[in-house]
Amino acid sequence: MSEQDDKHGLSRRKFLSTAAIAGAAGAAGAAGAHAGLGKGLLPAIGINDARAAEAGEEGINVPPGQLDEYYGFWSGGQSGEIRILGVPSMRELMRIPVFNYDGATGYGCTNETKHILGKNAPLNGDLHHPHMSMTDGRYNGKYLFANDKANTRVARIRCDVMKTDKVVHVPNVQAIHGLRVQKVPYTKYVFANAEFRIPHPNDGRFLDQPDKYYTMFSAIDAEKMEVAWQVIVDGNLDNTEADYSGRFVASTCYNSEDAVTLAGMMRNERDWVVVFDVPRIEAEIKAGRYEHVGDSKVPVLNGRHGSHITAYIPVPKSPHGINMTPDGKYYVANGKLSPTVTIIATEMLPKLFDGKLKDPRDTVVAEPELGLGPLHTAFDHRGNAYTTLFIDSQICKWNIDDAIRAYKGEKVDYIRQKLDVHYQPGHNHSSMGETRDADGKWLVSLNKFSKDRFLGVGPLHPENDQLIDISGDKMKLMHDGPAFAEPHDCVIVHRSKIKTRKIWDRGDSYFAMTAERAKRDGIDLMRDSKVIRKGRKVFVYMTSSAPVYGLSEFKVKKGDEVTVTITNIDNIEDVSHGFVVSNHGVAMEISPHETSSVTFVADKPGVHWYYCDWFCHALHMEMRGRMLVEA
Repeated sequence: MSEQDDKHGLSRRKFLSTAAIAGAAGAAGAAGAHAGLGKGLLPAIGINDARAAEAGEEGINVPPGQLDEYYGFWSGGQSGEIRILGVPSMRELMRIPVFNYDGATGYGCTNETKHILGKNAPLNGDLHHPHMSMTDGRYNGKYLFANDKANTRVARIRCDVMKTDKVVHVPNVQAIHGLRVQKVPYTKYVFANAEFRIPHPNDGRFLDQPDKYYTMFSAIDAEKMEVAWQVIVDGNLDNTEADYSGRFVASTCYNSEDAVTLAGMMRNERDWVVVFDVPRIEAEIKAGRYEHVGDSKVPVLNGRHGSHITAYIPVPKSPHGINMTPDGKYYVANGKLSPTVTIIATEMLPKLFDGKLKDPRDTVVAEPELGLGPLHTAFDHRGNAYTTLFIDSQICKWNIDDAIRAYKGEKVDYIRQKLDVHYQPGHNHSSMGETRDADGKWLVSLNKFSKDRFLGVGPLHPENDQLIDISGDKMKLMHDGPAFAEPHDCVIVHRSKIKTRKIWDRGDSYFAMTAERAKRDGIDLMRDSKVIRKGRKVFVYMTSSAPVYGLSEFKVKKGDEVTVTITNIDNIEDVSHGFVVSNHGVAMEISPHETSSVTFVADKPGVHWYYCDWFCHALHMEMRGRMLVEA
């Protein structure tokens, strides 16, 4: 064991051969689980009194009826949804369907949500990266944005109602992965990396000609939710991050070999961080110096090596996460296949683009060695960084300034602590850590495996979210929480940034399309309940007020296309209604003062009951009616 390992209480070797890594990681992780069940750790129970026991304080339990300090917005990974958790209690508060069908709310079933998703949109998704809109580098509580890697989409979620309101398919590329928002002066753009290289045009002519494959970096107008422009790059884009000046965005980029097999992607010792100069790109667009690809009208620019709108900074092969320090001074690119992270000084980037640096590597001010498999880095407000070590199953706390001093040759130990987590952490996030307001209170480690941490539930295991107290000199693990498919990423936002509605605004754009149709039909949605027939299309309008619908029955004919529109006229928050038609695959939720509609074909003659499936009243079971379908 080295002197550094001994000082930090490590039991793992600093270096393992590639062949030994996979097996060693699993064995070390399993041992760590049992070794960690001592003082200060109560697995799978929730917030405990660890800090109280060690510091003689009251502890951090959030009793029933009291509010958390933070909202946590968790990606749902392969489930396609976003989950809202309270932090530090880690209670799950709500799920927001984004790229998935949701039977509870009718997302993907109602006309309003079908319009959001688009015609014939897939009802699956792989949601990785939720990020909140900003003003001057601070969360403004307006929107969340998230990517769909599976179907090359980006979605926007309104934070006042916690509903998805826009989804855009990104043309010319495949597999949107990394996603971040412009921080300064405000979120004008959402930046999105397409990971997979494809031929253009991708019409079957160049199936096995990888030299004709490429991918692009995309900027999406945050308000219009339209792709504003795209930049072609060399290699495969991974994660991305914006700076605090509004000028630069940097993306990790692997596969400098332009290969299509694993062996081919491993040849080179270095890949890149690609830096994009946003004002230069906008100037090119304004001057009309761009092209179009295929049928897309999106402006496309060439940002390959040698372009004046991009810069390529060599870093160790296959870099993964890239994160900006809260003071805006540094990008931290995480090595993945190297035990190091690369610190890039933002003050050097203008010189790089102006040709005043001989070597792009002159932007690098440190490359500290942290451990095996660094993937993502989070920050506090005290100059410390927290990096996930995937292979070591640890969080490494290290000091940025000390790492820079060590890179200059000073004998200084930059590592402050290593903490075992369970197991194989991917993303981690600190409270407010992606903004100027990083407060250094909490860190979440999102772990890919749980193994023996929870009761067995079959071959498919939950994953494991772990909450870590970073407010003191030492990290303290406070909570284990099982999570399913997949806690890929999250952001932790102070509750003061979020202003939610208690009931819907009747003029809300979310159901404006339905309200406009009702207006054309002469319907007052807050008052009228009636049936309007237009040939074989039947429009059923009704109100809902606990415990009755405005219509106790309506009659249609077999084969009619039926559109049921319901407006919840209850004025009390938390009194939501539902609408389900038996045996017709129809379900939707209607919150106070909301209007929702659903369209289906009445193809079964007979009596079909409809009912409320959201508990609303002591006579909830009696809230129902009949759809009478004539043969």
